[in-house]
Amino acid sequence: MLSRRFLLAGAAVGLPSLAAAQTRPQHPAPRPPAPHPAGAAPGRGRRPAEPVPTGTPANTPIGPLDTAARWAVVLDFATGATLLDKDADASMPPSSMTKLMTIYIVYSLLKSGRLQLTQELPVSERAWRMGGSKMFVGIGTQVKVEDLIRGVIVQSGNDACIVLAEAIAGSEEQFAELMNQKGKEIGLQNSNFRNATGWPDPEHRMSVRDIAVLARRLIQDFPEYYHYDSEKAFKYNNIEQQNRNPLVQKNLADGLKTGHTDDGGYGLVASAERSGRRIVLVVNGLNSMRQRAEEGERLLEWAFREFENVTLFTADQPVEQVPVWLGTQPTVPLVGGRDLVVTMPRGWRNRAKITLEYDTPVQAPVARGAQLGRLTVIGQGVPEMQVPLLAGADVPRLGLPGRAWAVLTHYVTGS
Repeated sequence: MLSRRFLLAGAAVGLPSLAAAQTRPQHPAPRPPAPHPAGAAPGRGRRPAEPVPTGTPANTPIGPLDTAARWAVVLDFATGATLLDKDADASMPPSSMTKLMTIYIVYSLLKSGRLQLTQELPVSERAWRMGGSKMFVGIGTQVKVEDLIRGVIVQSGNDACIVLAEAIAGSEEQFAELMNQKGKEIGLQNSNFRNATGWPDPEHRMSVRDIAVLARRLIQDFPEYYHYDSEKAFKYNNIEQQNRNPLVQKNLADGLKTGHTDDGGYGLVASAERSGRRIVLVVNGLNSMRQRAEEGERLLEWAFREFENVTLFTADQPVEQVPVWLGTQPTVPLVGGRDLVVTMPRGWRNRAKITLEYDTPVQAPVARGAQLGRLTVIGQGVPEMQVPLLAGADVPRLGLPGRAWAVLTHYVTGS
């Protein structure tokens, strides 16, 4: 197995420079700087860091950052990289942020054709009597699925959730089982659903990381429905209610949900896109609606300011040429098969390194798409990333005369 290593700073400019970069002497990685407050990285010419709220630090790739949130996580949407983590995997009361899973199931059924936006669903007495935030559906009435979606997302209607749950699964209890099943399918690790609304229950739990993963999957899997999240108000039954997401109201985010319970405090899951880059943020355990809004805005601005995405290579761009033994071509290009994008602190490209590992020479025949090695990105402030390296072309095996000549040449010349 051949292993090559080079600095990302030399590679990120353009892939034709990779081969040259691999032959350079290996330089030691720069010494890591002392931790600094977000927004005040030394030598980067940034404005001073804004005042931070009293709280305990969260972990970030550029050092600890105080946050008033009891639980918090910030992810890059494209890469899934964790930019901030404060008890992100701890079990906690998710409150109305639970409703994202209810909506995920609704969108899944819409996409499969088992549910229609214009379909009308019946309102039971149980749904009508449901406490907490309401859409104000009428007992015994029929409500369109699209109105119920808006009632859940914009108005945070517990009654709307019950109408959907009962129509889809027969009861809210059975719907909760469906939520747990779907959660496992999409990779939630620390979630247990007991209801469709986030109504307080000691066994109803999620982590902020699971909420962020769920939000990311909602946007990825159902972009055609994401526009509901950015609606600032919805009127139903002659009652108009404003979207409870403060960042949506201020045009700082385009979704997703707020929540509040006595045990969990005030929470927010938000997402925003700027200059083609999207961030997903979840905070919970804050003391007030105002603190929730201010902390959500602060952490969102921090994430966009402090990090960038670097494209190492595009899907079909050759990373390396590998010798082929007894093939019709002397080499085969290694490609990633997909764009490889890495999230890192701004200005820190020279702190990351790329390692290529592959067997050489490759025995012909070689099929396009066959995995021949792997690429690893490591470095301070950069989440470790591995991607398989694939054959970028077919290389058939030489015929018998060609193989005989190649073997003879090898033994005579050693090449």
